[in-house]
Amino acid sequence: MELRHLRYFVAVAEHLHFGRAAEQLGISQPPLSQQIQALEQALGVRLLERTNRKVALTEPGRLFLDEARQALAQVERAVTVARRAQRGELGQLRVGFTSSSPFVPNIARTLFAFRQSHPDVHLDLQEMSSRQQADALLARSLQVGLIRPIVLPDALQALALQREPLVAALRADHPLASRHPDSLPLAALAGEPFVFFPRSFGTGLYDQLLTLARRAGFTPNIVQEASETLIIIGLVAAGMGVTVLPETYRRTRMEGVTYRRLEDEGATSAMWLVTRRDETSALVAAFRGLMAEATAAREPS
Repeated sequence: MELRHLRYFVAVAEHLHFGRAAEQLGISQPPLSQQIQALEQALGVRLLERTNRKVALTEPGRLFLDEARQALAQVERAVTVARRAQRGELGQLRVGFTSSSPFVPNIARTLFAFRQSHPDVHLDLQEMSSRQQADALLARSLQVGLIRPIVLPDALQALALQREPLVAALRADHPLASRHPDSLPLAALAGEPFVFFPRSFGTGLYDQLLTLARRAGFTPNIVQEASETLIIIGLVAAGMGVTVLPETYRRTRMEGVTYRRLEDEGATSAMWLVTRRDETSALVAAFRGLMAEATAAREPS
């Protein structure tokens, strides 16, 4: 039994006339009659009573009609689902993000816009470090990563979303805060204890801090490590040391902490959207496209 047999039967059952059913289906009447007979033989059930004057459904035929209609409707739904998935309108998108990503306005706006334009897509958001995201993309457990710059393997590609200044986070009563009301050179922190991420955590900020500090003539004295940014800021508030973060974190406004932009050349941090080079998902393409549009709209003309 094939799907066409169900379509042929439903047409005959609805018209109760082989000629009109054949006309609707765009075939001639004899092949239609033969196909209905083949269906009945395959089922071992008589579905239609035929006389010279009329065609009528048998009781098995009446019940079979309901099931045939449901089967055809389910097939249509399956076709619709497949086509919408191909267009990137259905499915699940697995997105990784760093803890600072939600604070970046472009990213928050794009996530909202994507949800509005793709209401039937489930966004599976997972917080990870930049290195963890790169590994998950390679393992195909993520489709999109929102990361700080790190060295990427050749299999991954990055779209730069935006660049923002790095800031020093200090206790509000720290002498450097009053001495430098707007910005300061990183060298001013040379003698300070630092609170920072562990190197093993996989954030690109660690290597960037070491590079900038080396240029400024010192090695940061990291006295306390923490993998959560809010914990790091809290430790700054507790007087455990200073830290360096993307300016995005000014929005946390933790009591007792103040921020000063770093004056050093290259003291900025980018946010990247990372995908696999061989990625073919229409959902990924749609998400990347929205991010690219938001980035282009924000760049000065």
